[in-house]
Amino acid sequence: MEIALLLLRVLVFGLGAALVIRTLVSAMVTFVLPRSVPEALTRAVFLTTRRFFDLRTNRARTYDERDRIMALYAPFSLLILPGIWLILVLFGYMAMFWALGVGPPDAAFKVSGSSLLTLGFAAVDELTTTVLSFSEAAIGLFLVALLIAYLPTMYAAFAKREAAVTMLEVRAGAPPSAVELFARYSRLNNWGLLHNLWEQWEVWFVELEESHTSLPALTFFRSPQPHRSWVTAAGAVLDGAALATAVIDIPRDPAAALCLRAGFLALRYIADFFRIPYDHDPHPGDPISVTRQEFDTACDELARQGVPLKSDRDQAWRDWAGWRVNYDTVLLALATLTMAPYAPWSSDRGLRRRR
Repeated sequence: MEIALLLLRVLVFGLGAALVIRTLVSAMVTFVLPRSVPEALTRAVFLTTRRFFDLRTNRARTYDERDRIMALYAPFSLLILPGIWLILVLFGYMAMFWALGVGPPDAAFKVSGSSLLTLGFAAVDELTTTVLSFSEAAIGLFLVALLIAYLPTMYAAFAKREAAVTMLEVRAGAPPSAVELFARYSRLNNWGLLHNLWEQWEVWFVELEESHTSLPALTFFRSPQPHRSWVTAAGAVLDGAALATAVIDIPRDPAAALCLRAGFLALRYIADFFRIPYDHDPHPGDPISVTRQEFDTACDELARQGVPLKSDRDQAWRDWAGWRVNYDTVLLALATLTMAPYAPWSSDRGLRRRR
């Protein structure tokens, strides 16, 4: 009987220690590890929270109301995470305290809670349990400090992302549109300014991929204005770069192609993190969500605005679609995932699928 009890205590201690270690790994992968590694516990918290928010947004009548609800999703989920971690640590140490003879279970719970929250109302006398108590207090402080320390980092990345999104409204309208982008540059009659735009957004895409895969909660942080979104801004710039490369009759700028590649790679890496399926090696002739009729309508509008177009419309369509196929699926999927506001050739297609 005593051997069985001893084995039980060893097993319980091991399970408690494993739970604490698993929680610490979750915290470090979520906030410290500088690479895109999906973390099951963090993912479960965000998915569970999203289900509750989806129930609320499904009853919303307007997009503005849905946007106000979803604006709380990422911050709320981030605040829940430390609470979940602390609860898991509490029960993990409770198991270890009980295994070391602090009993019954309610007494082990009090000692664990007192240690975790550094309250000190439930003291222990033995050296082993005292060391365990100190380690739990240190872990509790570490988990809270971790979130506090990384919030400024997240908001700095958010502010940097949104600065470019806000500037794009000046150049491409609201909602952002590749057609409006070229119409405005045509009125300025200075196509050389586009070079700086492509270079700026190439850097933006590189930073987006790094920040939104290492700190994936940023993906769901919404813009200060409900009509703005990093997803629709990305779509407008990518469509614009594709038009500049394949359709607009202006001197070829390699920066546009580099921006395109940086953009669709960034969206793909983010899609990989969220396990969004897509064709990793699409062919130029594969179908895309933008129809030939929509493309022709856009070209007609560009011509009406005085934008010079290449004479071979059929070849221009093939070239443009050959670029678009690289990011078409992931762009629409991310627009749906983030519940992005309406914008042509991106979230408008996702909205159709949700209806």
